[in-house]
Amino acid sequence: MYLPTRTPQAESDLPAWRGGEYIYSPSVAGSRPHHRLRDRSVECELKFRVEGPRDHARLRSLLRKRGAKLEGKYDEENYRFGGPGKSTRRTTLRLRVLNGGPHGVLTAKGPARFVGGVKIREETEVDVKDVHATLDLLSQLGFQVEFTYKKHRAMWTLDGVVSVTLDTLEFGSFVELEGPLEVLPEKARSLDFDPKDALRDSYSVLARKHLAATRKS
Repeated sequence: MYLPTRTPQAESDLPAWRGGEYIYSPSVAGSRPHHRLRDRSVECELKFRVEGPRDHARLRSLLRKRGAKLEGKYDEENYRFGGPGKSTRRTTLRLRVLNGGPHGVLTAKGPARFVGGVKIREETEVDVKDVHATLDLLSQLGFQVEFTYKKHRAMWTLDGVVSVTLDTLEFGSFVELEGPLEVLPEKARSLDFDPKDALRDSYSVLARKHLAATRKS
């Protein structure tokens, strides 16, 4: 967020929040810019664990029969952050490096709530052109890489409204559905998934548990 660096001298100098933006009082509006905040998106998702390549093959066949469109396949390396720069546990920060870089996506996600098995979270995503510079910048700001995990993802679009991803990670095979809350349970059932069976843990939590179990063994 951008705010001008001037110490307010009076209450009238303080910016007011109206209509999704900070607005300054008339006495200073002529010389002060205002900045409209970027809208945060709301992510609604269902995640299911499957048995492996055979289940993914069955789902690919079912998606084709349903007229779903394969949007692409790619590899991700996911960086999860902690350290003094991370001021709250309620928000997670993740950098995804796509196909080895240099491009990636920086994502901040808020706390999750659940409606009928559907996980709902606010998220803000920023496209990154240079992941190495971004990692360096985050390090200078006090963020530390806690752990990483890799993912292979095939992304489909079902009925033009729901994203269906077939994901393969070191700790298992999964299917994620993401889309509008009002249609997500129905689309999951159409692929033979019960929303009540959806996982509550994120990939980051699953990766952390896998790493902990690996260290113990």
